[in-house]
Amino acid sequence: QLIATGSQDASIKILDVERMLSKSATPADIMALETPQQQMENHPVIRTLYDHNGEVTCLDFHPFESILVSGSDDYSIRFFEYSKPSVKKAFKSIQEASELTQVSFHPSGDYLLAGTRHPTIRLYDVNTFQCFVGSNPQDQHSGGITGLKWSPNANTFASCSIDGSIKIWDGVSHKCINTFHKAHDGKEVCSVVYSRNSKYLLSCGKDSLVKLWELTTNRCLIVFTGAGVTGGMDHRTVACFNHTEDYVLFPDEKTTSLCCWDSRNAERQRLLSLGHNGVVRYLAHSPTGPAFVSCSDDFRARFWYRKATTD
Repeated sequence: QLIATGSQDASIKILDVERMLSKSATPADIMALETPQQQMENHPVIRTLYDHNGEVTCLDFHPFESILVSGSDDYSIRFFEYSKPSVKKAFKSIQEASELTQVSFHPSGDYLLAGTRHPTIRLYDVNTFQCFVGSNPQDQHSGGITGLKWSPNANTFASCSIDGSIKIWDGVSHKCINTFHKAHDGKEVCSVVYSRNSKYLLSCGKDSLVKLWELTTNRCLIVFTGAGVTGGMDHRTVACFNHTEDYVLFPDEKTTSLCCWDSRNAERQRLLSLGHNGVVRYLAHSPTGPAFVSCSDDFRARFWYRKATTD
């Protein structure tokens, strides 16, 4: 229903998906006749939140309450209650020791994982705001955190880092239960995301490859190739599944087009031009329908959806 974007200008915008769909279905000549009041009521951006002093680097919605959490280069994590239109400021803020790179809500909504440019992963209790770190310092990464995600069943969480490794952690004890060293040939790993059944992990790295890992056997099952024809990447981006998990999506840095593969046999589908004039830094797919948002260095976020085909 909602999309949140964070920007280098320190602002956060929350967009209403229904309004975007109705706007795209309304002819331009009819839109031109709207009164200022109607324009305001139909505008896709329903909230603009200003409370950070630096680039907003990560966002996550609470699983069921109208709370949005954000992390920023200003070393802070902020919690916003977005159901109230008048609220522009966070109701709670946590000061961190380094620039934030990742935040991820526990499926229950009671805990929050936070990753920074420092190697140590933090866990916060959302109700008391107490901070926890793993008991064994040897478990931690040796470089800044680039990705953090809870598994849907909350038994584990995954992290990835500039150090080139992916780690799987026990969701209760916070002990590291597995490490994939040099997961992307030693290159920086940019993102990790679980499949819905929590059995598989999708990762992408600066080697322009996307990999699917089977967590029960601890091996890489499939490598999705052909995105970066010229080898490594300069910028971080993310790979994700579509809503049915039949496809894997990944933006190609050189051509700013979307690579798409069949998730089971790695067969490459047609390229989709994303129409951005800069590197696509983020991609988020709707969990429920054929729609995704792409965010780029060209200061734009673009919303994509597949129209229902009727005979």
